[in-house]
Amino acid sequence: MTTATYKGTNKLIVGIVFGVITFWLFAQSMVNIVPDVQSDLGISSDLLSIAISLTALFSGIFIVVAGGMADKFGRMKLTYLGLILSIIGSLLLVITQGATLLIIGRIIQGLSAACIMPATLALMKTYFEGADRQRALSYWSIGSWGGSGICSFAGGAIATYMGWRWIFIFSIAFSLLAMLLIKGTPESKVVQTTKAKFDSFGLILFVVAMVCLNLIITRGATFGWASATTITMIVIFILSTGLFFRVELRQANSFIDFSLFKNKSYTGATLSNFLLNAAAGTLVVANTYVQVGRGFTAFQSGLLSIGYLVCVLGMIRVGEKILQRIGARKPMIMGSSITAIGIALMALTFIPGILYTILVFIGFALFGVGLGMYATPSTDTAVSNAPEDKVGVASGIYKMASSLGGSFGVAISATIYGVIAASGNVDLAALVGLLTNVAFCIVSLIAVIVTTPRAKKVLSAELNQ
Repeated sequence: MTTATYKGTNKLIVGIVFGVITFWLFAQSMVNIVPDVQSDLGISSDLLSIAISLTALFSGIFIVVAGGMADKFGRMKLTYLGLILSIIGSLLLVITQGATLLIIGRIIQGLSAACIMPATLALMKTYFEGADRQRALSYWSIGSWGGSGICSFAGGAIATYMGWRWIFIFSIAFSLLAMLLIKGTPESKVVQTTKAKFDSFGLILFVVAMVCLNLIITRGATFGWASATTITMIVIFILSTGLFFRVELRQANSFIDFSLFKNKSYTGATLSNFLLNAAAGTLVVANTYVQVGRGFTAFQSGLLSIGYLVCVLGMIRVGEKILQRIGARKPMIMGSSITAIGIALMALTFIPGILYTILVFIGFALFGVGLGMYATPSTDTAVSNAPEDKVGVASGIYKMASSLGGSFGVAISATIYGVIAASGNVDLAALVGLLTNVAFCIVSLIAVIVTTPRAKKVLSAELNQ
């Protein structure tokens, strides 16, 4: 069957969701098992913070490259490559006895996500149309956004009753299932009319800048904020960032295609997506705090977030229906606002006993409602406003925003929590760490209001255009 005649099936959707969920359900389950991993491997909290954030960091760094490769060499090839890397990365985490294999495995998992995310989004746009595409993107969002809710519950349950390494054994199984389900799907790629030299210099500058920034955030306190090491990394970050923008804006085959941001809708979806994903630090701070500060097990902290899981999964399809009726702007605004309110409730760490536990449960539920409502309108806005010949790259940039937002959000939140908790006041550490995530949501809300155009009732037929 040729690409021109092939229509996407439910089997393809399920396979893609399994592929996407290998990142969120398994790679990101680390946010809920920090005490268990630290105790088992005997590594420092700052090294563990690096390991947690590295997957999203490397996903974010290389996802645009992988999106371009998917357009050029084939979206199915890149999806298979990503699933193979997921298996390798998970296997390293299963056998690790220290920080080295843990960090290498996390980096490989990030490269896996970099391949899977833009390639599968491009497949959704290629093989589904209109309302079918919106339905397919809703399920893709269940794997992506919904996976973050599943990971908090499932990761805690698996770690408590089977051991944290079993999380990654399940990841291998899901990767194999995904490969089986998507088998037989025709290859999809863009016909290349010209040969453009890859912007390796831009990629190197971007990698240097992002790695330096991540190390500044996660290791600055250990190195000393005024130490020669930290100051050197700050200088390298500033110089490489400045040179990156100077070079990229002056060449045609830039690492990041800035022409995509001429579309205001695409810009709004990508920017707010980055900021709202930064609130992923909520999962690290809240789960760590209730375990360390309130004496919960990993499974019990996972149970606290069961409302998040249910609400984010349920609201993703609701967000799809709202999108079809009134457009993307209002559900994106409501989603950002509700997410902020949910995190704010969890930040009330001065409230004692069972009342705080209730507030955390409600807060997680609102967190899920907000993210679920935001997910499909934002993703559909980004994909629908991407040119057909650049959908892989555009999807890569959009998902780069997700990954980098999550990486830096987790790193910033975990660092703030760790620095304040080191003084012995875990209640204050959690309060400040969670309010930081509230701030991310508020800035995301402002970004949506400023950049996302107003829209009257949108008909499904108009969304095909």
